[in-house]
Amino acid sequence: MSGPLKGLKVIEFGGIGPGPFCAMLLSDMGADVIRLDRKAEKGKDRGEGAFLASGRRGVLHRGRRSVAVDLKDPQDKEKVLQLIDGADAIIEGYRPGVMERLGLGPDVLLARHPRLVYGRMTGWGQDGPMAQAAGHDINYIALSGALSTIGRAQGGPVAPPAMIGDLGGGGMMLAFGIVCALLEARNSGKGQVVDAAIVDGAALLTSIVCDLKSLGLWQNKLQSNLLDGGAHFYDTYECADGQWISIGSLEPQFYTLLLEKLGITDPDFALSRQRDPAAWPGLKRKIADIFRSQPSSHWRALLEGTDVCFAPVLTLEEAAQHPHNRARGTFFEREGILQPAPAPRFSRTVPGQPGPSPYIGEHDDEILK
Repeated sequence: MSGPLKGLKVIEFGGIGPGPFCAMLLSDMGADVIRLDRKAEKGKDRGEGAFLASGRRGVLHRGRRSVAVDLKDPQDKEKVLQLIDGADAIIEGYRPGVMERLGLGPDVLLARHPRLVYGRMTGWGQDGPMAQAAGHDINYIALSGALSTIGRAQGGPVAPPAMIGDLGGGGMMLAFGIVCALLEARNSGKGQVVDAAIVDGAALLTSIVCDLKSLGLWQNKLQSNLLDGGAHFYDTYECADGQWISIGSLEPQFYTLLLEKLGITDPDFALSRQRDPAAWPGLKRKIADIFRSQPSSHWRALLEGTDVCFAPVLTLEEAAQHPHNRARGTFFEREGILQPAPAPRFSRTVPGQPGPSPYIGEHDDEILK
């Protein structure tokens, strides 16, 4: 095990989505993460997406060890407490109050282990009127304001697949919070609770929109703004072969190069009108016709790697085969499963390729006994 977090020990109380993603990020960076799975699930393949055909967990569970426990069993609970006594941090993603009812709340664990960082992952947070309500990614990003900024004018808001809320606003923020608290504990000698709410993290990710609104450059109307597909020079376009490409020619010099590459001499595309929202709908129709006139291979040969700010819209499988991603090792396969490699990169404490996802309870003998 290698990486900048080598030597860090984390106990993960089994959950779904953002909690496992947080644990994956820490494990990818070298932390020793032990996942506590439910004993009742040991040996079962429920056919869910979280399990591979082999019975192993999926991508979000890679690189860590699994023990199966019953948190309501006094003997198992004592083993868990002993594991936590030797840990630097824990991750739990239950509704507020569940860990307290199990006798594993922050008051109990921090009294036993004052330096412990207690990471809590919820949708709505540990307090507030909605703290006990059920929810999913789409609900959290809706309440945060993020969902209102994504979508097509004719189709309404469109939720990305659990990336902005669960992963970006949830798991990634919790991982950041845990590392922050661990750094602080080095000086104070004291642990603390990290309350990571997906709605809070998703709201934080809207900072760029808040900035644009403060400058008068954003209105609450889909596809009417600089960065939401409203501008003709910042959007995706369909090609003659049904494939899609992306253009992001924001700066004047990049926009000028785009016009040169496409052979556009129409005065309606003059640089003086680039940032005029009133002109965007008409210009978008014209440039869409241009891109629709040739297959994506034509536009890739003409524009890829230039300062036009261009990229083809690729599937995950296509992305893994792109020369740039292959050169950087952005994706890898394990047991036939395509997955992204750890990020970011480090010059000295280089993380190794993550280990496989465990079977539930695979490491019981190794850890519990």
